[in-house]
Amino acid sequence: MPDRRHIPPDEPLRPLDTNGDRPAAGRGPRAGAPGAPALWTPSPERAAKTAMAAFRAAASRVAGASLEEPAALHRWSVEHASRFWPLLCDHVGLRFVDPPTEVTSDDPMPRTRWFPGATLNYAQHLLERGADEATAIVAVDDDHRTRSLTFGALRELVGRAAAALDGFGVSPGDRVAAYLSNDVEAVVVLLACASRGAVFTSCSPTMGVEATIDRFAQVDPKVLFVTDGYRSGGKHQRSDAEKLVTALPTVEHVVCVPSRDDGDAALPFPSWEDVTRSAEPALRFVPLPFDHPLYILYTSGTTGLPKCIVHRAGGALLTHLKEHRLHCDIGEGDVVLYQTNTGWMMWNWLVSALASRATIVLFGGTLFHPSRDALWRLADRLGVTHFGTSATHIHSCQRIGMQPREIAGLVPLRCVMSTGSPLSPEGFQWVYSSVKDDVHLASISGGTDIVGCFMMGDPTRPVYAGQIQGPALGVDLAAYDEASAPVTGEPGELVCRRPLPSMPRCFWDDDGDARYVESYFSRYPGVWRHGDRIEMTPEGGIVVWGRSDATLKPGGVRIGTGEIYRALEHVPEVVEALAAGKEDRHDVAIWLFVVLKPGATLDRELRQRLSNVVLKRTTAQHVPRSVFHVRDLPRTHSGKVMELAATHVINGRELDNLSAIANPETLTALAAAAGVTPPRRQGGIPS
Repeated sequence: MPDRRHIPPDEPLRPLDTNGDRPAAGRGPRAGAPGAPALWTPSPERAAKTAMAAFRAAASRVAGASLEEPAALHRWSVEHASRFWPLLCDHVGLRFVDPPTEVTSDDPMPRTRWFPGATLNYAQHLLERGADEATAIVAVDDDHRTRSLTFGALRELVGRAAAALDGFGVSPGDRVAAYLSNDVEAVVVLLACASRGAVFTSCSPTMGVEATIDRFAQVDPKVLFVTDGYRSGGKHQRSDAEKLVTALPTVEHVVCVPSRDDGDAALPFPSWEDVTRSAEPALRFVPLPFDHPLYILYTSGTTGLPKCIVHRAGGALLTHLKEHRLHCDIGEGDVVLYQTNTGWMMWNWLVSALASRATIVLFGGTLFHPSRDALWRLADRLGVTHFGTSATHIHSCQRIGMQPREIAGLVPLRCVMSTGSPLSPEGFQWVYSSVKDDVHLASISGGTDIVGCFMMGDPTRPVYAGQIQGPALGVDLAAYDEASAPVTGEPGELVCRRPLPSMPRCFWDDDGDARYVESYFSRYPGVWRHGDRIEMTPEGGIVVWGRSDATLKPGGVRIGTGEIYRALEHVPEVVEALAAGKEDRHDVAIWLFVVLKPGATLDRELRQRLSNVVLKRTTAQHVPRSVFHVRDLPRTHSGKVMELAATHVINGRELDNLSAIANPETLTALAAAAGVTPPRRQGGIPS
């Protein structure tokens, strides 16, 4: 049960300047000291063998000038887009059936169209390149049992699934929804849809049926694939698939993928095995326009229904090829694991690695099960070369003192990828001290909105603590200050000033793109505003300070919540924290909710130490006025902490989209801990 104890804040915290090193007023913290040494630098031999190095050489030939410096290559990729994007297509092997007439249309964002006249097929790029006997997929369940599928077997299974879609009367543009776990069948359905031009959309059964209905009901699916349940922490959980089917009146056909084989009664729908076994393989690929819809992804929010983001097939394919091949150095024979599920865009990102003839690992299990180090042991057992996880997972491993290098050899591991939230400098250092010292740590950041990344790693450049290595190629990234001017060395709004092929084609059922424009272009007309606060560093890297919509303004001073969280990394009792703004008529006070290690108590001494640490590493304005202890924090279904939901609750504002929150009962606990009355809504906030 959530911790409902109200821990009184006693009196407002008064920061103590015990060490005489109070930072200058108004200055924010830095991720690391300027000029600090790199944590890792690739050897010249290693850097020279990367796909990024080969692309730099090719780009230098096209440009007629040396682009060996990373900054020069990035600048050229932005300023000479008409040459960069065609070169990228050629270099990563993106093949058009019909050639394009130009690179982009003349329409400004968000209506820019890419490679007009061109046709291709996303599924063809993922399926045709792998040798029949090469392993395409390794699927791992909650008990770490594995099953493998070769490219040859995958092609046959996709052909059968596509034939089944033909039999269901699915045509290009029809929506096909998947309520499936991270397993082989979800990938097969996606590729079968893509082969025919149907629009795929998915949610994880761990999300819950109400949240799934909020998403699928908006896009009117014709066919629905469901599972009868899933395993979590060694226990089987039944899904509410029948309720989902009832809530989707446009569904004409339902197929059930069973979750286990212990003889339990299946759902009253045709089974996956019956549907695919009875279909003759029909692997063919319909040539489709570059901007043809590939899938619909969903954003979470605390108000209103989730936005339904339609992504273009060519844009997702080209972006993922760029990010995989160049920025992560994924190639043929590599083994790529990303800790994700079918409701998070990183699942779509992972699947596209098949286009690089890599083996993808579909991890359908639970973190820290059956042991805390299980995921690292799995990576070692499968010979993973690219290990992807969340910053939250890395921080959790760090806090419990885990040492993967002592329990697993991890010899093939070349790249550790982290996303989902900012990775702290201490998290960076933990990877190099506790996982492997010669590894490329690629902290990456982007979003569902672009099904890709604005900023990424670079296997040819040094890694600095707390910094993403730089903007992705082709991304005109900047940090804007209050006057809409680009700044370096201080936090600003993340903006993208030129179109990208992975920007949404549109929002579903958004007449005239009104919601699309309002979401990204209302503040800076003609410039994409993403909603993150970032800082461009002197080393050419990027620090992510968190969401700008969660920015606090006590005393009128803008403060990013990420700045507070980074300071709290130095308090060993704090497992996780959430900062929110408590409003009154005149000002905003920072309220801090902390999850503590077992046995730790939020007593007066710890409160004062929290205050001092935040003061020492930030400014007096960052120091929370009140601190409260809770057992858990509200999260999205992909695990991100929901600061805005907490802000609404402590200020008595209604929440009309609880389905966006994976654990809404935590909101009641937050309200109780802070001694406020939770807002009323139909049905109330669950306890």
